[in-house]
Amino acid sequence: MNLKVQRRLAAQILKCGFDRVIFNKDKIDLIKESITKADIKSLIKNGVIIARKKKGISRGHAKYVAHQQKLGRRRGIGSRKGKKTARDPSKRNWISKVRAQRGLLLILRDKDLIAKETYRNLYKRVSGGFFRSKRHINIYLKENNLIQNKKNVIR
Repeated sequence: MNLKVQRRLAAQILKCGFDRVIFNKDKIDLIKESITKADIKSLIKNGVIIARKKKGISRGHAKYVAHQQKLGRRRGIGSRKGKKTARDPSKRNWISKVRAQRGLLLILRDKDLIAKETYRNLYKRVSGGFFRSKRHINIYLKENNLIQNKKNVIR
């Protein structure tokens, strides 16, 4: 029972691979008799010969990983690519640091803990990147005795 020729013709007509062609086992006699392309075409039309579906690539695993990442998992050191500044840009870091420091200076000025001239001077130093943090500002104020009312020191 050699149906190689029929299989090859069917593959050609169906525009698929040799292995994807499936014959109906009940109608093998019909398939054996068909030797021309026209015969094979009629069998395909009648559903005696069909092509197996193409195998796709499953998205199941990718969906699972995406769900995990949505929950905040898979963010460890081994999963990171690029520099530290790629994930947390240095500009964004700078902005949050400067805003916090300027906020502290505003509070100190509004509560009359520092003079307006001192505020201006410190504000310029913040812009220039002189201070590392709010804590650094407090240390600087204590060392240089710039606090007017020492009862209400902001931390």
